[in-house]
Amino acid sequence: MARTGSGTLLSRRNIKLDSFLKRNTERAVYERIRAYEPCVVISETINKVYMHVVLSDECVYLTEYPPRTLTTAFSYRRVRDIELVNDLPDFLSGKDREQCQHIRITYLTEKPAAKGRDWLGRDKREGLFPAVPPSRRNSHCPTITHTLEGYPAHSNQSEDGIEEVHMLPPTRSASWPNPESLGFLKVPHPPPHPPSKTPSIYSLSSSPSLSLSPSDQRLNIMESGQVPRRIGSVLSRLLRRDGVNNKEEREAELHLYAVSQTSRLYLHLQSSWNSFIIRSTMLLDPLHRRRCSISSDSSSDRRPPSISLERTAHLFGQLSAELLQEEISVESLYLLLQELRTAAHRNVTLRRLFWRSSEVCVFLVQTLEESLHGCQSLSGVYTADQLLLSTLIVQTLAVMFRETEVEPARHILLSAKKGALASRMLLALICDPELQTETQGSLADCELQALLADYLDAACSLFFEMLLLGQEASRCSPAGNFLSVGWILRVMQPHPHLLDFISYQAQHVVLVLSDIQEPFLSPAQAVLLYQRCRLLLACLQHNNQLAQHLRSHFREEFRYSVKISCAEEKLPPHYLISQPTLHLVKQILTLHKSSHMNTCALTSEKGL
Repeated sequence: MARTGSGTLLSRRNIKLDSFLKRNTERAVYERIRAYEPCVVISETINKVYMHVVLSDECVYLTEYPPRTLTTAFSYRRVRDIELVNDLPDFLSGKDREQCQHIRITYLTEKPAAKGRDWLGRDKREGLFPAVPPSRRNSHCPTITHTLEGYPAHSNQSEDGIEEVHMLPPTRSASWPNPESLGFLKVPHPPPHPPSKTPSIYSLSSSPSLSLSPSDQRLNIMESGQVPRRIGSVLSRLLRRDGVNNKEEREAELHLYAVSQTSRLYLHLQSSWNSFIIRSTMLLDPLHRRRCSISSDSSSDRRPPSISLERTAHLFGQLSAELLQEEISVESLYLLLQELRTAAHRNVTLRRLFWRSSEVCVFLVQTLEESLHGCQSLSGVYTADQLLLSTLIVQTLAVMFRETEVEPARHILLSAKKGALASRMLLALICDPELQTETQGSLADCELQALLADYLDAACSLFFEMLLLGQEASRCSPAGNFLSVGWILRVMQPHPHLLDFISYQAQHVVLVLSDIQEPFLSPAQAVLLYQRCRLLLACLQHNNQLAQHLRSHFREEFRYSVKISCAEEKLPPHYLISQPTLHLVKQILTLHKSSHMNTCALTSEKGL
C-alpha cells in the first residue's frame, strides 16, 4: 500500500488492516489494492456500520472495524454511477455532520430469490467457512450492526441481500461455488481469446521487421506474474452462465459516508472505476488484447512462478541502462521503447518502478522534445521516423499513468521544481495538426497524414491522463497548487498550436457523433471518444479562453450535428465505457446550449 504524501491521492497506511489484507488475500490481489478508508456504510443489508472500504483495481471490498472478515461489495463492472451527494446526514452531529462526504454508488445486482441472502448476518462462529452453500442461505435472521462508537446494535434488515457481497474463503479453492470468489485465485481471469505470441516489433518507416533477442526473455519474465489459469476460466464461465440464465438484474445503491475532512475515498473510487472501464473496453479489441497477453504456451497447465519486486526491478534496471546509453541509434531506441511499452501494459509493478526511476521519464520527455519539435523547427516538415518515434514515446508515457495514482514517486517527480517536468511534458506533446509537406497529394503525404493522425490520437490519450492527474490534485490540494486542471491548461495556453490542437480533437468528436462515420465504434475508438470528451469538457469548465474558442468555432456543429441518439447507436451497450461517454456528451451539449441561450439573451438586450 502506498503511504500518504502531501497533496496527493494517497491513503494513510493502517498497519493492522494492511497486515490483515496481506494474510487473507493472494499476492496478486493484495498487490493491486489501491486504497482503503474507514467510513459509515449503508446498504440494503447494512445499517450505519462503521467499516473499512478497501479498493482494488477490480472491485470494492468491505471489512469490519477492526477487520475480521473480508467481503465483496461490488465489482466495477456492475457500477453505473459514482456521485457525491450534497446533504447533511441525520445520524451524524457536529463537525462530523458538516464535514461528511456522502458517496452514492449505483450498481447492478441480481434480483434476489424468494429467500434472499444475508452475508453479513451469519453466525460469527462460522468464521470464513459457510455451513451451507451461499445459494441455499436465507436472510430472515437480524443483522448485527455497529454504531460509530463501535457498540453493537440489532436491527432487522431488508430481505433483499446484496448479491455481490460474500464471504472470502481462506482456501480460495477453484471449486468454491461462488463465481465472484474466483477473482481471489492467484491469477486474474484470462482474456476471452487464448493469448497469442508477443506482437512483432516494427522498425521505423518502411524498413523490414526486426526481432528482439535478449529482450524477449526479459520481457516474458516481467510478464510472468500475470499468467491466467485455465480452470478458473472454465468454472467462471459455467457459473456466470448459470447465474445469468436464472437471475434478473436490477439497480442497487451503496452509500458511503466518509467522516474525515481529508477523505480521498471519492477520488479513489472515480479513479479506479475510470481505469477499469477503459481497461475492460480496450481488452475487447483483439490487437490490444494480444499486446497485453502473455507470450507463452496457453496449452500448458503449469503456471510459472510469480516474479518478485526485486526481480522486476533488476530487469527494469537492465532495460533502463540500455535506453540511457550514449549514442544509441534511433532503431535501437525504437525497439527498446516498444519492449518497455509492451511490458508496462502487462505489469503494473513496472509502471510503478518507472516513476521511481526519474531518469527514464526525463529521458523520454527530452527525446520527445527533440524528435517532434527540434527537427520540425529546422525544416518545418514532419518525417515518418520522427512521427513514429514520437507516437511511441507518448503511448509509453500514457501507459505509465495507468493505475499508478497512489504511487508517491509519481507525484513527487511531476510536482518537483514547481512542476517543471510536467510543464515540459505538456508542451512537448502539442504539435501542429496540419501536415506541412513539400509535395501535396502524393502517396508519401497520405502515409505521413496517417502517422500524424496516430500521433494526435496518442497525444490526446496522454493529455487525458494529465487531466485526470489535475482533477485529483484539484480536490486534494489547496487552490492554486501545482498540477490542478486550471494549472495544466494555463501552462499549455502560450503554445502556438494549442488552439489548433483542441480544434482537431473537437472536430473528430463531431465527426464520430455525426451520421457521416461508420455505424458503430470499435473499442479503441470508443475509448478515444471518451478521452476526447473529457478533454473538451475540461476546456469548457476550467479555461475561459479555450471555452470561448470552442463555443465560437463549434457552436453550430454541436447544436445540429452532434445528437445523443446517434451517440447511442454508435456506442455498443456491452462496452463498459459507453454509458460514461454518453454522460459526457450530454454535459458538453448542455454547456453549448446554455452558452447559445446566453448569447441570444445578450443579443436581445442590445437590440432593445
